[in-house]
Amino acid sequence: MSTDRIQDEVEATLAAAEPQVEVLLVEVARGETLRVFIDHPDGVTLALCERVTKALPELRERYTLEVSSPGRERPLTKPDHFRRYLGRRARVRTREARETEPTRPGSVAEGDRKRVRSFTGELVGASEREVTIAADTGVVAIPYVDIHRSNLVEE
Repeated sequence: MSTDRIQDEVEATLAAAEPQVEVLLVEVARGETLRVFIDHPDGVTLALCERVTKALPELRERYTLEVSSPGRERPLTKPDHFRRYLGRRARVRTREARETEPTRPGSVAEGDRKRVRSFTGELVGASEREVTIAADTGVVAIPYVDIHRSNLVEE
């Protein structure tokens, strides 16, 4: 089962069992561990993690289940997540390397381009199709389908 399908299953189950829980990210690690990152308007407590774990019995049969809060480097997976944190610093890693903009005019390496997979900078835009980040290499728009993983970073 794909991670997207598992995330859909987790979201549907929790919408009924724990409607205020927001599922931020579901990932499979080493094929046997399912990590579920959640958030809640009142914060994430151990008791909430236990309730979420108990609400997912079918997944507990297939995986070792880890349920936790997002922590300071909160994952960003949906357009709403990116919009909520506009103005904050984030790291966006793409599935494939992308060519950066040329370096600044007048620099020694003017015109040089690099191929990178990770962009860190301020979130400056988030539409339904892409996120825009002001990174060290310049402002870059990255379609959500090209994002491998993204998260907030400490300032």
